[in-house]
Amino acid sequence: MPFPRHPRPEILGSLSDAIPIPFWLDDPHHPEAEPALTTAISTGLAIIGAGFTGLWTALLAKEADPTHEVVLLEAEETAIGATGRNGGFVDASLTHGFENGRSYWPEELVTLTAMGLSNLDAIQATVKRLNIDCDFIRSGELLVATEPYQVEELRRKPEEAEPFGEQLVWLDQDETRAMVNSPLYLGGLYNPHGVAMANPAQLAWGLRRACLSLGVKLYEHTPGLALEEDNGVIRVRTPYGQVIAKRVALATNAFPPLIKSVSRYIVPVYDYVLVTEPMSEDQRASIGWQGREGLSDTNNQFHYYRTTADSRILWGGYDAVYHYNNAVGKHLETNYEVFGRLAEHFFLNFPQLEGLRFTHAFGGAIDTCSRFSPFWGTAYSGRVAYVTGFTGLGVGSSRFGALVMLDLLDGKSTERTALKMVRTKPIPFPPEPLRSVVIDLTRRSLEQADYNQGRRNLWLKLLDAAGLGFDS
Repeated sequence: MPFPRHPRPEILGSLSDAIPIPFWLDDPHHPEAEPALTTAISTGLAIIGAGFTGLWTALLAKEADPTHEVVLLEAEETAIGATGRNGGFVDASLTHGFENGRSYWPEELVTLTAMGLSNLDAIQATVKRLNIDCDFIRSGELLVATEPYQVEELRRKPEEAEPFGEQLVWLDQDETRAMVNSPLYLGGLYNPHGVAMANPAQLAWGLRRACLSLGVKLYEHTPGLALEEDNGVIRVRTPYGQVIAKRVALATNAFPPLIKSVSRYIVPVYDYVLVTEPMSEDQRASIGWQGREGLSDTNNQFHYYRTTADSRILWGGYDAVYHYNNAVGKHLETNYEVFGRLAEHFFLNFPQLEGLRFTHAFGGAIDTCSRFSPFWGTAYSGRVAYVTGFTGLGVGSSRFGALVMLDLLDGKSTERTALKMVRTKPIPFPPEPLRSVVIDLTRRSLEQADYNQGRRNLWLKLLDAAGLGFDS
């Protein structure tokens, strides 16, 4: 049964106390903001954006060379963007999953899979080494089938993925419901090693603390407004000062890039999330789910969900909302229509939890590109590098993205920079007004496919042939 678009009126009461604040950021351990930049300073490396990508870039640069001068600029406060608004899934995949990787880079997928697992291992090792208390659990992820046609698709995945280094386990209906109990589940595909769960804000704040301890200069409430090349250096203009840098790394995610041409390749889509109050022991027992695995369903418009350290459920996804001309802003982080729809879907998935209430309802922008995975580039004679297009899986792959950016800025030829994935870019999206038309038609077609046993219409087949997509 596909998920409906309109909630029952009796479900809406579960949202009456929900506050429009990201759950992860609603934390008394939120660090005090660093002062804004108000002077002109010089540095070897300037990084714009203090989300995961910017934090990993700063940390890795400093650990590689402690004498290296690094300045990190953040328009608001650390983790305020997608870094503090996601589900906390730390995925090893660098390619947005096995199928997407196989469709774009089949000849590199063995290498990319190994690099992704190594990257996840390194994140786990960093968390332990730096003593970052972020509820990091190597839990794995369960992808569930909720329609009969999805069962056969998932059942054959372990055999297909094994030659590429992916270790996946098929679970039948009884095995799936023994792990997590929902009447909708018909089977599941378990990835036991390739996904971890974490509190993303606490992970980011731990990386921030490590950066500061190594001497990274962090300036918050300091947006980078423009880049200018001047006699072999890059000037980063800010509201009250400027940074004169030998190299610049751009880590601005879904927000307007300082290199205008990059905006052709990304669209910011808004994703929304609900978080419940803590479950009672009886409520938790009714659904099982003792292993803290991350979950997702198999629909085009899919949900992702996980439990927290204090026995809440975070429930997000389904809608990916695009606003005309790549619009972003705080006013778009709240969407009551989507919150109502998410609540309805939650109780369809877990009817035994009716009566549970939501405490947080929030949204944030995802940097989506047509190939669903990060891409890189340089500008200003190689003095500026960027990575973007993570499409919702940046918690893990942002560290890899940072490593590639540093390779590019250093002019290094490495196994990473030799990848076709790194050397190529996604197909750009068309300009407005055609961009909005294409995205809306695609969204409607994906929804139609979910109601039609997964069968893709002519428009989706054309997009598949052209290598274009739209996803949350």
